[in-house]
Amino acid sequence: MKPFAAVALLEDIPQRSLLRGQVGTVVESLAPDVFEVEFSGNEGRIYATLALHADQIIILHYKLANVA
Repeated sequence: MKPFAAVALLEDIPQRSLLRGQVGTVVESLAPDVFEVEFSGNEGRIYATLALHADQIIILHYKLANVA
């Protein structure tokens, strides 16, 4: 996953008040398969930043994939 990739949670994280499907942005890679993800509201205010494993998130795609 690259920085600035849009991702969504695959599971609830109740201790941070985050729900499955919540959308965030990858900020940086911290280790193999571990990423710092930032969550913010519509006004751009950040309400959570945390390290997540690759199996906790899915990349969101906004363009049609070029499949040969």
